Amino acid sequence: MTRTKEESVRIQTSILNGIEKKALVWLAERQPKWMTSDILTVIGTIGAVIIAAGFILAGTRDIHYLWLSSLGFVINWYGDSLDGTLARVRNKQRPLYGYYLDHTVDAINEVIMFVGAGLSGLVHIEIALFILVVYLMLTINVSVNAHLKKEFCLTYAKMGPTEFRIIMIIINTILIYVAPIREFSLTLPINGKDVVLSSLDAAAIVIFFVLLLIYIITVIKDARDYDRLDPMP
Repeated sequence: MTRTKEESVRIQTSILNGIEKKALVWLAERQPKWMTSDILTVIGTIGAVIIAAGFILAGTRDIHYLWLSSLGFVINWYGDSLDGTLARVRNKQRPLYGYYLDHTVDAINEVIMFVGAGLSGLVHIEIALFILVVYLMLTINVSVNAHLKKEFCLTYAKMGPTEFRIIMIIINTILIYVAPIREFSLTLPINGKDVVLSSLDAAAIVIFFVLLLIYIITVIKDARDYDRLDPMP
C-alpha cells in the first residue's frame, strides 16, 4: 500500500519507518531504467506465492523450506514497498491507478499468503483464515479513512507490514532451529473434540488477538473522531 491518493495524508509511524524510507529511496535511485512500478508490484505478488509455497512445502516435506517462505517475505517487501517509492523518485505518480492497483493486489497477496499457511498443516486453516479476515478488516478501515478523513494510516501500534514480515521471518527461523518449540503441541477439547494446537497455532492465535484488539481500538477511536466531525444536528 504505497501509491496513495494525492489528497490523502500518509501517516507512517512504524518502528522502522525512518530506516526503511532511506533504504527504499536508495534502492529506487539504483533501479534499471526498464524497471517500473507495475513490475515491482508483480514481484511483490511473486513473493507472496513463494511465501505460500514455502509454508506448504515446510509442512508437507521438510521444515527447512521455511527458509523459502522467509525469502518470499523479503521479495514481497521489495516489490510491495518499492513500487510507490520508485514512482515518487521518478516523479511518475499515478495516484488513482496506483491506489486502486495497490489495494487490489494487496488483498490478493494476503489471501495467497494466509491460505498457503493454512494449507501447510503447520497452522490450522481456520486460524489462518481468522487472521486473514481481521487483516482485511484493518485494510478496509485504512481505505475508508483515506476517503473520509483524507488520512492514509500505514501503521498500527508502531507496527506496519514491514515489522510483521520481520516477525514472521523470526518465527520461521525459530521453528527451523529450535526443536522443542517446533515439536510443541497442546491438546484442547473444543466442541467435544480434541484439537491439537502446534506452536505456530499458538503464535497465530496471539497474532489474531493482537490484530483484533488493534482493530477494535482503532474503530472506537475513528468512530469518536467522526462523531466530532459530523455531530448530531
